[in-house]
Amino acid sequence: MATTTATLAFRAPTHRLRPDGLFLRAIRTEDLPFLSELYACGRAAELAPVPWSAQQKRDFLQQQFDLQHAYYEKNYPGADRWLIGLDDQCIGRIYIYRSAGDIRVMDIALMPDFQRRGIGSALMRELIEEADARAVTITLHVEADNPAMALYRRLGFEHMEDRGVYQFLGRQPRSASCG
Repeated sequence: MATTTATLAFRAPTHRLRPDGLFLRAIRTEDLPFLSELYACGRAAELAPVPWSAQQKRDFLQQQFDLQHAYYEKNYPGADRWLIGLDDQCIGRIYIYRSAGDIRVMDIALMPDFQRRGIGSALMRELIEEADARAVTITLHVEADNPAMALYRRLGFEHMEDRGVYQFLGRQPRSASCG
């Protein structure tokens, strides 16, 4: 099956699965401070018990964000890196890498105030729609204790491999019924 821009998730300005006001746009250099803040928010609970000063924690998180960003740039050339926005506010990111038989969710993150509101579910369902249409697998890594694990299970992702801190999950494409 030929892939067209129309069949790729997040390429259209709107989608029937997205909440009103939700938009995606390509990441730009000027988004890096927001993305660094988003990364830090996602790691705040993990660092809470660490006996470092607030500045030491900020410095560490900035270093970790910079390393992650460089890793993604080097190892996923051509990946889609989308800023998630709602109305006029930046609220998250989703990074997707497509290969011949796989859609890899490299990262999806939302600011805490926007979690558990159906936004991640809507975006994942849009990707699932693409994967089913293209007959490809969706894969991702997630920490076993991440609350998003329940979402991934509900969406049909299955455990494929234990990769240390991360669980590697996959969802096989569902074919359309001919009934």
